[in-house]
Amino acid sequence: MHGLILAGGEGSRLAAEGVTTPKPLLEVAGRPLIVTLLRTFERLGCESLTVMIRTGFPAVVQALESSRFQPPFILKTCSTPSSAHTLVEGLQTVPPGPVFCSMVDTVMRPRDWSAAYAATGDSLAGGADAVLVVTPFIHDESPLYVTRDREGLARSLGSAPGSDARVSGGVYGFGPAARDAARDALADGVQRMRGFLQRLIADGARVATVEVPQIIDLDRRSDWELANTWMASLDG
Repeated sequence: MHGLILAGGEGSRLAAEGVTTPKPLLEVAGRPLIVTLLRTFERLGCESLTVMIRTGFPAVVQALESSRFQPPFILKTCSTPSSAHTLVEGLQTVPPGPVFCSMVDTVMRPRDWSAAYAATGDSLAGGADAVLVVTPFIHDESPLYVTRDREGLARSLGSAPGSDARVSGGVYGFGPAARDAARDALADGVQRMRGFLQRLIADGARVATVEVPQIIDLDRRSDWELANTWMASLDG
């Protein structure tokens, strides 16, 4: 699989709380988020690494340009107006083939990254069009709840919890059909990642799910503090 990291947002909620560091450079366990993710994807065995960085964050670009990654590495700046735009631009940049994709602010344990990557690859190879990594750990002001069937396929996404009470964790797998569907959804006016995923399921795509115990998305200062506390406890 090819690795894709989306870091096209402005980090406005963190900035409103006085955090001036660009989100990709926020340190968790002593290392910037973007570097940790790229090293993680490298360790997992991604065939190539592509990262989408918002224009206007030269410090992020400089930090990555000074790094050395073993797989082919593509760094692209963007000024996209929405997460769907960033996804589509990223998918157009990534070489052909299955894609393992993450938002830049996703924090997981190393062993859970390994499990999610392996299961995503298996699901895509087994005929899934896309994969959602989900978690029962709900720590988000606007969670995207995932309803699944007995086979673990996603049947709906929404703001209200169902009996399963699992939420999307910002990590995805995309096969060729889903890559095309993202482009088509954007052309039809879909603006957000969740809107694209909802449309994908509604259109009958086979969207598998992979569950991990805990994922933290860094949208607020409190999320950042929680992630550092969590990672420090794992080191101990």
